[in-house]
Amino acid sequence: MHVPRQFIETNATILHDLIKAHPLGTWITSYNDNIEINHIPFLLEVDGNGLATLKGHINRTNPLLKSLNALANSVVVFQGAESYISPSWYASKPIDQKVVPTWNYAVVHAHGEAQLHSEKEWLLSHLNSLTDSQENRRTQPWRVSDAPDDYIARMLRGIVGIEIPIEKLEGTWKTSQNKSNDDKLGVIRGLDLDHDRDSNEMSSYVREHANDN
Repeated sequence: MHVPRQFIETNATILHDLIKAHPLGTWITSYNDNIEINHIPFLLEVDGNGLATLKGHINRTNPLLKSLNALANSVVVFQGAESYISPSWYASKPIDQKVVPTWNYAVVHAHGEAQLHSEKEWLLSHLNSLTDSQENRRTQPWRVSDAPDDYIARMLRGIVGIEIPIEKLEGTWKTSQNKSNDDKLGVIRGLDLDHDRDSNEMSSYVREHANDN
C-alpha cells in the first residue's frame, strides 16, 4: 500500500480503536491466482503482550472454505470515517484559486493467515463476545442465551469460525495534514456543517493536528 509519509499512522491503540468502532471488515484472500472478497464483522482481541487477533465467522456454505487450507497471507480492510473535502472550505481559495477537491479518510489494513474453528465451545464463545460488543450499549441488550438452546445449536452447525493473528498492521489517516492551519480550520467548519457521522468523526481527526503548523 502506497501512503505518503505524512498520512501514515502507526500508533497501535489508534489503529485498534478504529477496528473496534468500524468492525465490518473487507476480508481479501488470494490463492491459486484467484482473489476472494468477503464482508464480515470481526472482533478484535488484544492479549497482555499486545498481540492482536481478529475473530469472525462465515457461513459453512461459503465457497471460500474449500480453498482456505491453501491460502497465503490475507488482509482485512477496515474503513473508518471518510469525507469529501470541498475546495470552497479552504481559506487559501480566494488568494489564487489554486485548490482542488480531495477526499479525507482513515483506514486500517490487517495482515495475517486465517485459521479455522468448528468447535462448538469456540463458536459459542465468539458469538457471545461479538454480540455483547454491540448489544452492551443498549438499555435492554439481547443475549445469545435469550434464544432457545436447540435453535442456537442448529445455527452453530451452519458456521465456521475464523481466527486471524495479526502479523502486520497498517494505517492511513489522510486528514488534511498537508494543509495550512487556516485551511484545516476551514475544513473543520465545513465538515461540522454536514452534520453526519463521518463528517463529525473526520472533523475530530482534523482537529487533532489543527495547530501543527
